[in-house]
Amino acid sequence: QVQFVESGGGSVQPGESLRLSCRASGWSFTIYRMGWYRQSPGHEREMVATMISDGSTNYADFVEGRFTISRDMDRNAVYLEMNNLKPEDTAVYYCYANGDYGRGTQVTVSA
Repeated sequence: QVQFVESGGGSVQPGESLRLSCRASGWSFTIYRMGWYRQSPGHEREMVATMISDGSTNYADFVEGRFTISRDMDRNAVYLEMNNLKPEDTAVYYCYANGDYGRGTQVTVSA
């Protein structure tokens, strides 16, 4: 059974940082693609950043160098370091692993 443990969301002011963490279980092998998606009210879920098992990364254009994704392949864990957060980054952030999503963690950026 696939399970996710997500943490790290919260409320911050513009310009501050947060680090999201996620560990996925239920796979007996290294997960091929892990990453983070987000969804804000009235918008569709969108990709933020992903990393495949060879270390290649993909970032959404809106990241603009502010976020860094990393993984612990042995633990099937994925992290997202978010710097210089903006109000438009406010959303529920979902851990992603090979087509499955976690329950999400709320990130709120406001003055």
